[in-house]
Amino acid sequence: MNHVGEGHSETAQTADGSSSGRRWRRPVTAALAVAALALSWSGYSHWRRLAMAEEAARDTANFRPSLHVVVAQKSDDAVPLSLPGDTSAFEQARIFARATGYLAERDADIGSRVHAGDRLARIAAPDLDAQLAQANATLAQRQAALRQAKAEVEQVQSKTDFARVTDGRFSALAKKGWESQQLADQSRFDLASETANLDNAKAGVALAEANYQTQLAVIRQLQELVGYEIVTAPFDGVVTERNVDTGDLINPTGTSVPMFVVQSDDTLRVRVDVPQADSVGLHDGLEAQVALPERPDVIFKGVVARNALAFNPNSRTLPIEVDVKNDAHLLMPGQFVNVTILVPRTTPAVVVPAGAILFNSNGLRVATVDGNNVVHMRDVTIYRDFGTSIELRSGISGGERVAINPPANLSDGASVKISDTANGKSGTGRIATN
Repeated sequence: MNHVGEGHSETAQTADGSSSGRRWRRPVTAALAVAALALSWSGYSHWRRLAMAEEAARDTANFRPSLHVVVAQKSDDAVPLSLPGDTSAFEQARIFARATGYLAERDADIGSRVHAGDRLARIAAPDLDAQLAQANATLAQRQAALRQAKAEVEQVQSKTDFARVTDGRFSALAKKGWESQQLADQSRFDLASETANLDNAKAGVALAEANYQTQLAVIRQLQELVGYEIVTAPFDGVVTERNVDTGDLINPTGTSVPMFVVQSDDTLRVRVDVPQADSVGLHDGLEAQVALPERPDVIFKGVVARNALAFNPNSRTLPIEVDVKNDAHLLMPGQFVNVTILVPRTTPAVVVPAGAILFNSNGLRVATVDGNNVVHMRDVTIYRDFGTSIELRSGISGGERVAINPPANLSDGASVKISDTANGKSGTGRIATN
């Protein structure tokens, strides 16, 4: 019984030992499977990275950048030149007094529209009026003295004529012995005396005439001064300043403040300072357009009327004046305006978009694309910058295809693709020239 029991116990241990071995072999098998899977994935990943690198290398080797191009235009159109300007009156008069007195009446004020000859004010000058009255009285005296001197000349002229006749008669009788020589001599002396009296009377007339003319000149001067008692407008315009009022003492000496300022605004002058680089081709007679920043929808037509023919040495600008008709008086002197002038080109120019200019260590360049879509870098110099477009002085001659906004690493000799960014189709664009 005991032997049988012992045999049964060994069998159980064996069974327990076999069961423990199987549990140990399972984790090892799983670990080996995971390791195999990891090695497989690592190999696949390495192969995939290698394939992607080779593909990227092939793409890089075969890469052709896509460019948008336009045709560089050779233009002889007029260049629109837009500059700021200042308006001023075509004529301006600062009116001062010439007569001393008190302002009796004032007929104009600031903003009054006046015509040439209209009365602006009247100055009461009693002292000047009294001087004129006295001068007129003196003139009457001078005129009476002149008439008296002329009457005396006529009287002496009669005596001289009688003496001449008497002298002739006695001289003839004395030669024939019918009268004495003494009477003949006496008649000759009488003629000489009357002739001298006549000359003296004529001198008196000349003196009286001179006195009369002198007094007449004084009268005219005083009349001119009296005429200045009435202050009038020198031309059609508007009163922009009024510095006097009724009752003010008016003294023409020792003052720098005018009574009135009158400006003519039917036509305005617009002063513009043109930079030296933009003055080529500018001349009198060119049409201009003037616009107010506050009223951009209203365009005033003008013409370049005059220029200084000399540059300002400080700013290197050429002062010009544009005359603008202002019959509706919508413009006023002293305003800031924008002036646009179409300046003709002296020689044709090549114009490209501003985006075509490349600036790097090699200087200013443009990228041209030939018929085989190969890039050629051209060194250029800029003549004028219009903001959205550039006028070139040298580098290309016009008609070339130039790249717009090319990549920074674009090199000479690169092969590219041409695309129109506007519609997505292959082709070339064009630039609107100035």
